[in-house]
Amino acid sequence: MANVQPLRRTAVAGTWYPGHSEVLAAEVDRYVADAELEPLPSHPLAIVAPHAGLTYSGPVAAFAYKAVRSTKYTAAVLVGPSHFIAFKGVSIWPDGAWETPFGPVLVDAALAGAVAAASTQASHEPAPHGREHSLEMQLPFLARLLPGVPIVPIVMGYQTRETALALGDALARAVTARSADGGDVLLVASSDLSHYEPASRAAELDAEVIRHVEALDAEGLLDALELEPRHACGGGPMAAVLRAARLLGARQGRALNYADSGDVSGDKSSVVGYLAAGIW
Repeated sequence: MANVQPLRRTAVAGTWYPGHSEVLAAEVDRYVADAELEPLPSHPLAIVAPHAGLTYSGPVAAFAYKAVRSTKYTAAVLVGPSHFIAFKGVSIWPDGAWETPFGPVLVDAALAGAVAAASTQASHEPAPHGREHSLEMQLPFLARLLPGVPIVPIVMGYQTRETALALGDALARAVTARSADGGDVLLVASSDLSHYEPASRAAELDAEVIRHVEALDAEGLLDALELEPRHACGGGPMAAVLRAARLLGARQGRALNYADSGDVSGDKSSVVGYLAAGIW
């Protein structure tokens, strides 16, 4: 994991979100201002945030990122699904930086290496990251609200139980070692929820996912997703983060906001569900 990777260029800037920093800042700031949070128990150890186009998922993701904006994290580990390339295990971007309209976001090479060393299923193959939007859609909020915080980008291929739980174990080991040296690490699970169901059915399916997230129940979530895979495109990443969070001492989760694409489009006949959640 020692070879410096080139700058990872944006794949969906200018289409899924504004490509100009001033316009993007205004949109992110508006969503965050509109996100009204209930009092929180403390700063989150982990969050769940969606990754659709910013107009659709941004108003929901803002709740998760507003919950973390006042904390001085030393790094953010982003775990998302691979939508375009099928592969076994996970791909970790090892170093370098990721391009955003706000400027490059550095990769925490030491933490990326620690996660890879703790994992039996990690590679640093760059191809799965090329067109992938699941991690990139977190960067408008991260770069705006947590400027200067480096990232560890991780894309999960086949979302098997073995891969999800093994990644959770590896994250916990790597973050425990980092925390011993001081500083908090934020874990971010990137996932949309149910896909292309009527809104009423989507709400029923998504309530099951939310129940497992709030209980920090990685195994239960994986059970539910094996029965109904369309519950969540990033179920494996969510399970990995839930597993890691529990091993790191988290004891509760809370849904901070839930909505669906029909709230923006007006079409409730076939929607995608979006969840923002915090984990303590």
